[in-house]
Amino acid sequence: MSAPAKSLVALLILGAGGLGLYAWSTTRRPTPPKAVEQHAASEQLFAPRASHPQGTKAPAPVFTHITVRAQGTTTELTREPKGEWRLVSPVRTRAEAAAVEALLETLESSSASPVVNEAPTDADLEKYGLRSPVFTVTAQAYLPDASGGGVDDPSRQHTVTLHGGIENTFDGSVYVRREGDPKVYAAQGSVRWSLDKDTFALRSKEILGDLETASLVSIDVRARGRGYLLEHDVGTPRWRLTKPVAERADESRVSALLKALKEQRALSFPEDSATSRRKLGFESPLVDARFTLRTGEPVRIRLAQVTEEGASRIHALREQGSDAVLGEVPESTLAMLDVDVREWKDRHVLSFRREEVRRVVFHPGGGAAPITLVNQAQGDAGTEAWHVESPTPGKAQHFRVVSLLRALGSLKATAFGEARPKNWAKYGISDTSPGVRLLHQDGHELTRLWVGSPVPESPDLSHARGSGPEVLEVSFDGLDLPRRAEDLTDALPVPSEADAP
Repeated sequence: MSAPAKSLVALLILGAGGLGLYAWSTTRRPTPPKAVEQHAASEQLFAPRASHPQGTKAPAPVFTHITVRAQGTTTELTREPKGEWRLVSPVRTRAEAAAVEALLETLESSSASPVVNEAPTDADLEKYGLRSPVFTVTAQAYLPDASGGGVDDPSRQHTVTLHGGIENTFDGSVYVRREGDPKVYAAQGSVRWSLDKDTFALRSKEILGDLETASLVSIDVRARGRGYLLEHDVGTPRWRLTKPVAERADESRVSALLKALKEQRALSFPEDSATSRRKLGFESPLVDARFTLRTGEPVRIRLAQVTEEGASRIHALREQGSDAVLGEVPESTLAMLDVDVREWKDRHVLSFRREEVRRVVFHPGGGAAPITLVNQAQGDAGTEAWHVESPTPGKAQHFRVVSLLRALGSLKATAFGEARPKNWAKYGISDTSPGVRLLHQDGHELTRLWVGSPVPESPDLSHARGSGPEVLEVSFDGLDLPRRAEDLTDALPVPSEADAP
């Protein structure tokens, strides 16, 4: 390269560097704080008029009413005094908490930036999907004062309407526009996911409601020619099966039912009318259940089945007073209420209160002498001082006795067999069978366990007889009943003949 050419290149480089430095210096000038604040506020999706002192952080808005027009539906939601959100149109029902929370968070914290078009024409709006918006959200809120008040102060009330357009396929953003602001902005794609919601998405899907054990008096179910009645011992967790038989009910099974009903989610909400109910089969439901509450109107739940285009569908109708909700539910909902009455029976083999047990008699079986223990503690203060009374007196191992009583109290049947059999002996159960008797202080028997023969084809299970009238199938794995007094005392075990030298 010649010397003149080299000089020209050097001048160009220096000139470019100077222009770059000038551009940098002009663009890096600090923006006044007020301008920064106004710019940030203008970019928020929900941007109410500034009403807080300059230099202080604006309080978060408290939303009170929201209208969402999306996917061909218009949904109005309102905030209850305790903070719960409910739909008021087109139906009156609870809102889907997660969906409303996402919507509110998006309105409060999301920004619309950058500006895509300062002054769009009708053709531009058509291109962005904003001439006939894909979704529109109108949010009403108030800016609370220092004490959190302001809900009734008109100067603190603000309403913002946000229109959403189509997605920008280049980066996944969505075009948005605020009512009263001609500009078109680009917002994150998550904004559309949170705001473009139809009525079904915004309403609660917990169609069968929230039923708690503490609030219930009874559960009366009729299902396909059979039924049952469960009654609650109010003030306790205990339930009784009173129809068709009188038995102890499995309280854990009742709790599981209530939990499962609460977790059922509606698949759809068809129109609720007399014609719809008749068409869906509610004149002859498969299940008709009534939940009687301690206070308030009872809850009635009916389940009906209809076949459409070869497919079976289950619908639920929940009624309480004048409130009713109709929805399609999973087919598994039927099996929650339409069950054999034996499913409700308490599976505990023995029914007794631990504090009432003052004497225990173990029967080793095979003609061996019974082992009798007595609690020598005075009174019923919950203290225990167990001693072996016979055949060999001595102090019992406290931990061993307590563990045995705990295991007996938690022992559950795997299955129920014949009720009140005429011949217990065919199950290996007789007066000489191994077992245990629990007695009260006055000597009356609280309950008794008989251990019978192994269940055919199930060697890990044995027949048993407990507090109820049925033959039970029970696993005794982990329950080692004593066979001699030395198994319960601190004395050294007596060597058996096989151990003798």
